[in-house]
Amino acid sequence: MRTYRFELDLQMFSQEKTEKATPKKVSEARKKGQIARSSDLPGALILLVVFSSFMMLGGYYKKHVLGMFGNLFEDWLTMELTAENVMTLLLDVSVQMLMFLLPIFAIAMLIGIIGNVMQFGFLLTGEPLKMKLEKLNPINGFKQIFSMRTVVEGLKSILKLLIIGIFVFMAIWNDWERILSLTTMPIESIFSYVAGLTLKIGIQVGAMLVVLAFADYFYQRYEHAKSLKMSKQDIKDEYKKTEGDPIIKGRIREKQRRMALQRMMQEVPKADVVITNPTHFAIALKYDASNMEAPTIIAKGMDHVALRIKEIAKENGVITMENKPLARALYERAEIGDVIPADLFQAVAEVLAYVYKLKGRAKSS
Repeated sequence: MRTYRFELDLQMFSQEKTEKATPKKVSEARKKGQIARSSDLPGALILLVVFSSFMMLGGYYKKHVLGMFGNLFEDWLTMELTAENVMTLLLDVSVQMLMFLLPIFAIAMLIGIIGNVMQFGFLLTGEPLKMKLEKLNPINGFKQIFSMRTVVEGLKSILKLLIIGIFVFMAIWNDWERILSLTTMPIESIFSYVAGLTLKIGIQVGAMLVVLAFADYFYQRYEHAKSLKMSKQDIKDEYKKTEGDPIIKGRIREKQRRMALQRMMQEVPKADVVITNPTHFAIALKYDASNMEAPTIIAKGMDHVALRIKEIAKENGVITMENKPLARALYERAEIGDVIPADLFQAVAEVLAYVYKLKGRAKSS
């Protein structure tokens, strides 16, 4: 009973998602659009940069605002509207408004792209747009409403509203006496003061929202990494899918070794001589002067493989010679199918000459 309980606990432990996600799982999640990103960061950057652009491009904006409203109060209100000039009037107003809004749209688009690219790079995928039936499951929707993520998002929204409210309140409170005196100031001064106050609040709020957005981004990265965590069993299963089952691969390699050994043993009867250690190594050599530049190793082995080579050689009448230094050198420095090393030519030639001499005596007798 205790053994069964231990195995059950071990199995449950292996299923706990405690391991960091593998690069393969991270890549698959990215292809599905599952990435760490803060939706607040692009918006906060856009707000900050757009308000900052009012300082850098103030002359440009002032020119087009005065051009639009100056014409309105000086010319358009007193002009007689006709069918001919109404289109000209609308076109003029549209051009002035477009020229005023064009830098804002361009900045918003550029910063929006940068704000996303800096979080997760370039990514084009239609996976999140695919229709999935589980998204229509009311139970899953109910769980999401009361999930920890929803609570965190709600707290973030409340925090942002509080920050914006505090900055607006502080800005108005500090300039309250100046605001009350606006009624005695000329229109141009009122416009200039309100614009400056709005610009100041916008930059302060934008900067604080950017700080919060970066904090949210790192939180999203933490949550994303946590959601991708894997169990030890998941990692093993992924390895099996990508690399193959180690047991099956081991069986395949073992079968390949047996087949290679069998083919090698079939070549032993064709050898001219088998050089032995005598117990640890056995190397079968063949030399055909018409087809080979030098003697070639057609089989080699150590221990039980060497013993089997010698047995096959004996069964087929292949001469076996003991030469410990030569056997070890040939085994360590050449593979099956290789010609013998050049510095061993002399030693092998002496062995083959002796073998041919023995064969010649055998034929004469």
